[in-house]
Amino acid sequence: MKAATGSVRPSALFFLLLTLIGGCSKDYTMAPSPDGEKVTITINAPQELAPEVLRVMYRSAKCQRVTHGAHGQPQILDGNNSYEGRFERSGETGMYHTALFVNGGGACEWRLSNVVFSVVYRTPERFGEGVVSGSGAEVIVVFDHNSPQLRVSAPMAVTGSELSIVKDFYPWIKESFIRGYIKRVGLAGGDGGDYTYYARQARNVYFEPILHSDFVVSSVAPKKHVVGNFIKFKYPDGTVESDGRSEPNFKKMQKIRLAAEADK
Repeated sequence: MKAATGSVRPSALFFLLLTLIGGCSKDYTMAPSPDGEKVTITINAPQELAPEVLRVMYRSAKCQRVTHGAHGQPQILDGNNSYEGRFERSGETGMYHTALFVNGGGACEWRLSNVVFSVVYRTPERFGEGVVSGSGAEVIVVFDHNSPQLRVSAPMAVTGSELSIVKDFYPWIKESFIRGYIKRVGLAGGDGGDYTYYARQARNVYFEPILHSDFVVSSVAPKKHVVGNFIKFKYPDGTVESDGRSEPNFKKMQKIRLAAEADK
């Protein structure tokens, strides 16, 4: 008789994991306490901009899920429960608000994990017929130890209950031709205009995009994939650069604006 090796077949291990974590699968609904702790998110946007849909992610260590690694090995992760919401506008002002429960409750004892929100141009057609909204200023705030489902920039760790995000942005008109012509208007900012924060203690999140509407940068992408053919950027001072970058030179935009403001 062959001696037992002590190993467990992957299929048997997978079944065992499902058995261990399957107890919560019957009820994934959230049931927060009406008087529970909340995170308040405020956006103070200029009239030209408006927030897009808010994406909210809750996670549960009690109701876990099984996924697989690169070599097929099962891995246990916190369960997730996501939804989309909208900000409430204060009258005709540029102030937008929403509040989210920290504890999502329910049988799985959901906890707020992260939120994703952004602002885009309210009326992109003001930049010309057929112009559509492009990428805007996107912010990810993480409230737990989990990595967000989307990461757009190098994360910054912050402490304290208050998280204030005030950033400069510039209109960016971009034309592309491959797979069909399209003209978009987005926002150019530092770090690509997108920001990720690990802010476990934050309970008040404030975002204010400062839009410098008089300083527009435009770009034209190549019409064909040709080695050495790069996107051409035209800056507010009239200079044109095509140096392999995929986004405007934010430091150059800041320098142009500050010089123009100093001359006034």
